[in-house]
Amino acid sequence: MLNEATPTVAVPAARDIFSLPRHRTEARRPAPFLPMTRAEMDRLGWDSCDIVVVTGDAYVDHPSFGMAIIGRLLEAQGFRVGIIAQPDWSSAEPFKALGKPNLFFGVTGGNMDSMVNHYTSDRRLRHNDSYTPNDEGGKRPDRAVIVYSQRCREAYKDVPIVLGGIEASLRRIAQYDHWSEKVRRSVLVDSKADILCYGNAERAIIDVAHRIAAGEKAREIDDIRGTSIVRSRVPDGWTVLDSSSIDELTPAAPRAAGADRTVVRLPSFEQVSADKVLYAHASRVLHQESNPGNARALVQRHGDREVWLTTPPIPLTTAEMDGVYGLPYARAPHPAYGDARIPAWEMIRFSVNIMRGCFGGCSFCSITEHEGRIIQSRSEGSILKEVEEIRDKVKGFTGVISDMGGPTANMYRMACKDPEIEKVCRRPSCVFPDICKNLNTDHSDLIQLYRKARAIPGVKKINIASGLRYDLAVRSPEYVKELVTHHVGGYLKIAPEHTEPGPLSKMMKPGIGTYDRFKEMFEKAAKAAGKKLYLIPYFIAAHPGTSDEDMMNLALWLKRNGFKADQVQTYLPSPMALATAMYHSDRNPLRPIRREGSETVFSAKGLKQRRLHKAFLRYHDPENWPVLRDALKAMGRSDLIGPGEHQLVPAWQTTGGIGKAEKPKPGKTFYTQQAGKGRRAPAKAGKPTGRVR
Repeated sequence: MLNEATPTVAVPAARDIFSLPRHRTEARRPAPFLPMTRAEMDRLGWDSCDIVVVTGDAYVDHPSFGMAIIGRLLEAQGFRVGIIAQPDWSSAEPFKALGKPNLFFGVTGGNMDSMVNHYTSDRRLRHNDSYTPNDEGGKRPDRAVIVYSQRCREAYKDVPIVLGGIEASLRRIAQYDHWSEKVRRSVLVDSKADILCYGNAERAIIDVAHRIAAGEKAREIDDIRGTSIVRSRVPDGWTVLDSSSIDELTPAAPRAAGADRTVVRLPSFEQVSADKVLYAHASRVLHQESNPGNARALVQRHGDREVWLTTPPIPLTTAEMDGVYGLPYARAPHPAYGDARIPAWEMIRFSVNIMRGCFGGCSFCSITEHEGRIIQSRSEGSILKEVEEIRDKVKGFTGVISDMGGPTANMYRMACKDPEIEKVCRRPSCVFPDICKNLNTDHSDLIQLYRKARAIPGVKKINIASGLRYDLAVRSPEYVKELVTHHVGGYLKIAPEHTEPGPLSKMMKPGIGTYDRFKEMFEKAAKAAGKKLYLIPYFIAAHPGTSDEDMMNLALWLKRNGFKADQVQTYLPSPMALATAMYHSDRNPLRPIRREGSETVFSAKGLKQRRLHKAFLRYHDPENWPVLRDALKAMGRSDLIGPGEHQLVPAWQTTGGIGKAEKPKPGKTFYTQQAGKGRRAPAKAGKPTGRVR
């Protein structure tokens, strides 16, 4: 595991994000929608925009969409903000649509990394895009942040460019790129932007905007937490802890006085590009320096330039979270889209986000790298008010809140019991390998919130459909009872991800025994409530640390438990994740990295083996039987070929569909795709969709 504790640095009290004087002091009502055209600007009485946000998503004015939060937040600060959504990037002309911004362009790839949005884990092109009207693909470029920045510079050469959003956040240092199979430079260098804001970035973007408005040059703003700039050298007065070589220095080394002026040097871009072991080391150091209470600035050389990362941002307070989610969102797509369907909007239009962050630390997940491990929760009153606004303002509301949660369903108001311990902790997860004794796992606040929300007049049901951390839920039988009795609508999606200890240890996920305990509690509560409910478990194929035998054992577990997965997930190495470092380097950055003696990690990288791992998850599909038979014979497990209940695939082949020997028995569960909703639910036995992602 990563080092668990280190001396803390002084964390300054953060200024309330709504406390700065407005940039424009004249009283103005919020815009119905932030303008996307000159005509809308004219109706608002604007001759220019202060800030123009360029985004890879369709503009939906809702707090689940990054451009809406940042745009409305800057509007509340007195700035005139316009939106250029999904512009044609073949020339600079569409980037001039709102004229020259007075202060800067804000550039984001959208709610997803553009490469993840465009391609499957096997690098096949996707032909749809949930964040685009009518689910149309191809409306954003590959590496959108870089391309948009180039066009903004072509449009208005002297206008500063500020990067933000998840694509910029996860590519803020040199990072392995699955699609080019190489380490790429920091996106700040490749985009030639002036400054990058990482994480959710409300604090950073407000300070950046006000300081540029006051006359500071964007490239010289170097002291805002949660930002990155390019420098020519490390400035005078800083103590450099050199961690550019393995074993030369551990980042948890004792600190000298003035630790708030200490920077940790990562191996350079050139070093991590040429040396996979150094890449794993750099990844380990980056994740060690992620706690706002003890993290230090980082610097990484790129050629003759230094990419400088300030310390992580201070999490928002509950009052600040309430302010962000209480901004005057229209809670709808921009009228320019007419009646076009935007699937991502349809999925969340009746849902409520109650918190941010995740202390689970799953090695394959981007939530921690982007939002951090400290839970930021809204107040009960703010959440209940949003439920009422959905009831009163959102077209088509039938009384059902489709989901109420966040990155997880049940971490609301959970935190370390001791703030001083939290400040010095360097554990990558509060729940792995076991739940930390210092973690408050009390679900009572969440239970009370559920009860008050479903008591609101006009609300018939509040569903909790996904994101549940069942390893936390088993600590609260009362919560499981409340959840099952009132908030599960037929099925509940949870994510054990695997059954075998090897892959689970690399994922930083609990053992399958925890799933079994939750399943027992879930079924007991469902029986007591007189309800017939289903658990829908998710699993990942080909995650680092997974052998062919591990996938075979998972397939046998699926068969024993009657699961026949329609859609399955093959591991995708996302930028900057710890699992990606494992995949690229064949080393385990959860443990100290050494030239000799450090733990190695096997990863299925060839397309043939990755598809085999995926085939094990879909053992019931006749199309997979030939490859599974060959694999089982090669593994010396021919005993699993045949018609028996204990066997995995039949010895004969059908031309399609499900053969007689595989015809499901009553009560067996299939996963099927609900049209247009991107969700999986039990289907009637014997009628699988046959769709494979």
